[in-house]
Amino acid sequence: MKLCVAQTRPVTGDIKSNIEKHKILISSAWSQRSDAIIFPELSLTGYEPTLASRLVCDPDDQAFQVFQRIADATNIIVGVGMPTRSANGVCISMVLFRPTQSQLIYSKKYLHSDEEPFFVSGDNFNVLALDRIKIAPAICYEISVAEHAENAIGNGANIYVASVNKAITAIDAAVGRLIEIASKYSIPVLMANCVGFCDGSPCAGRTSIWNDEGSLIGQLDDRTEGILVFDTVTREVFERRLS
Repeated sequence: MKLCVAQTRPVTGDIKSNIEKHKILISSAWSQRSDAIIFPELSLTGYEPTLASRLVCDPDDQAFQVFQRIADATNIIVGVGMPTRSANGVCISMVLFRPTQSQLIYSKKYLHSDEEPFFVSGDNFNVLALDRIKIAPAICYEISVAEHAENAIGNGANIYVASVNKAITAIDAAVGRLIEIASKYSIPVLMANCVGFCDGSPCAGRTSIWNDEGSLIGQLDDRTEGILVFDTVTREVFERRLS
């Protein structure tokens, strides 16, 4: 199985433009026979908490059905980030478009205190089963909550995939935590981050993959959009950057 994490430069609030860039990166992942591609936190709108109520998305909207069509045609799972509405407010969500199946929505359960004025805790699941692989998704701050990783491992996860939006000032702590998860639980860890600017701060990029010993085996830079593809059998990593 091949798992892909994408690094994007979101255009704030421009969902149409962001969809087009997602399509390019999905095509790149598919060319490497990836089984799934995961994008950064709120990848379709940009991470803009103060704008979340205006940018909230309906995953069933016709504009997003392009991802379902791609999933059906290529047999790739596409995990995109968008703010979604629940009964209690706006959630930070990862919407997974699955080939010939209904969507799965993973909404961020653990929020940073800075997010609480704009978002509410959402419902999610511990693992996503793909053949014999069980993937534990996490959205940004959740990686800092010990209970999140513990629950995932307790439910049989053997790969941890973090969809984040980390600024330059926060990336080192996040990387340290993900290395800790990889080495403590002896599982590969993948991180999808963005570049450019979000919420007024420069994003750090450095989308990465660590092996089950916590050693870095693939990383993008802090400027370029692109993908990393992890082969779960050979443990090799393929890298492609957009010009």
